[in-house]
Amino acid sequence: MRLLSWRKAKHLTGPKCRICYSSTDNRIPSQNIHITRKELSKLLHQRPPKSQLKQIHAQILAQSFSSTASFVNSLIHCYLHIKEFTSARLLFFHYPLPSPPILIWNLIIRTYCKLQNSSESFSLFRQLLNLDPLIRVHPDEYTFTFIVTSCAHQRSIVHGKIVHGLVVKNGLESNLYVGNSLINMYAVFKITDDAYKVFDKMTERDVFSWTSLVCGYANNDEMDQACEIFYKMPLRNDVSWAVIISGFAGYRRYMEVLTYLNEMLFAVEDKVRPNEAVLVCALSACANLGALEQGNWIHSYIMRNEVPNSSNISTALIDMYAKCGRIDCARLIFNRIPRPDVHNFTSMISGLSYHGLGEDSLTVFNRMLDENVNPNEVTIIGVLNACSHSGLVEEGSSIFYNMETLWGLKPQIEHYGCYVDLLGRAGYLEKALEVVKSMQVKPDIVIWRALLSACRIHRNIFLGYSIIDFIKKLNYDGPSGSEVLLSNLYASLGNWNKVSEVRKAMGQRKTQSDIGCSWIEVNGVVHEFRVADKLHPQILKVLNKLNELWIVLS
Repeated sequence: MRLLSWRKAKHLTGPKCRICYSSTDNRIPSQNIHITRKELSKLLHQRPPKSQLKQIHAQILAQSFSSTASFVNSLIHCYLHIKEFTSARLLFFHYPLPSPPILIWNLIIRTYCKLQNSSESFSLFRQLLNLDPLIRVHPDEYTFTFIVTSCAHQRSIVHGKIVHGLVVKNGLESNLYVGNSLINMYAVFKITDDAYKVFDKMTERDVFSWTSLVCGYANNDEMDQACEIFYKMPLRNDVSWAVIISGFAGYRRYMEVLTYLNEMLFAVEDKVRPNEAVLVCALSACANLGALEQGNWIHSYIMRNEVPNSSNISTALIDMYAKCGRIDCARLIFNRIPRPDVHNFTSMISGLSYHGLGEDSLTVFNRMLDENVNPNEVTIIGVLNACSHSGLVEEGSSIFYNMETLWGLKPQIEHYGCYVDLLGRAGYLEKALEVVKSMQVKPDIVIWRALLSACRIHRNIFLGYSIIDFIKKLNYDGPSGSEVLLSNLYASLGNWNKVSEVRKAMGQRKTQSDIGCSWIEVNGVVHEFRVADKLHPQILKVLNKLNELWIVLS
């Protein structure tokens, strides 16, 4: 919209309007020039850019229209539209009437809700509630919808509970929009019982109501309840499917991710296609299961249906192909990206690292820096792992010690773990131990395992003992993982008496560990196996084949 084309616009040209200046001219029109109220209203309705809005505002002030509520309302709308929040607030607090109408209150509160500025939205809400009874403006369903949304951004549910009480007091609990925002708020805080109570009291529900409830159960690892609600939904959209599928992906239930994707594709009643979130979750499941055939099929589906090749999709494809053993395909995907972002680079660097291609990982990392793409914490983990598996001690040390000064990334425990592993694998065991002792964060079991694993590789029993003693002095919780590695260290040296002693001590403390689990894809079907698994339908055949292999190897 060009404020200047008034001379050419006949509907704005007349004896009362003789302004002519260029759109790049930021001069405020002379106060002597008169523009009619109708013309000013029309210009404001078109949501002009900042420079022209300031000129229109000047005309409103010059003609003493600033006391007209309709003009102030339009100006507030326009300033919020261009994100000039200070100007909008100034107009709001100098409103020409004793109080702005509830529509304007809602507009300002909603703006700060979208900015997730909860303190400001709560401050405005309190001012609204504390208005003098003579000028009181009552909050409506939109006010409560926005303020409940703000409550979902808080660290505690306390504000939400208070606002919920006000909702009930105002008789709005069964309102569709207020109810949806309450369900979403309780879902964010994983209070599924209260979310369901709100849902149950609603006289009207839409797909958002159902989806928010499913999301609440899924986020709280109550997937059985999430599925039960999901299948009761009268209508499901792509977001509903994305919520249930991402719920399974979040808890590493990758088999269910692919099962539900397949069901989604053949759900005739829903008639929805997988959105980006669903496809990314499915590709991630294939990556973790090593399900190359299904990953290939999803990739073909993306191309057949011309799904936009977003950064997330490209990153997921690179990760899937790399983890499924096809680093060549991962390279092809990466090389076709016109301008890779940090996520694309990170996925490619990590993928090359999985395959022990440390030099190639460093090449991609250096290209990333040359293209002025700053690495993130995950990028550094990927490149340190690449250096670790390729013995690139000097390069890895340089990256580790410069990550804070060059890229503003403070080393976290994961970075220390990668660096300790790098030093340990290369045989710098004493230096690795010194790094652990000087860490600014408490070392976890993963770091101690990395050290002990290095001791086992380099058959350094004495350092292994000192590490165990150091752990005991710290009263570290859960040394069982370290003792398993110490037992393996003794076994690698052939000291079976010591192996027996360590195992016996662990047994007396009833040490427990996570049950091992593995997957294998055969003819496009993924099979899951756990330790001492007897549930697989072909377990007898599997055991017989294992016995045959054992006889051959013996």
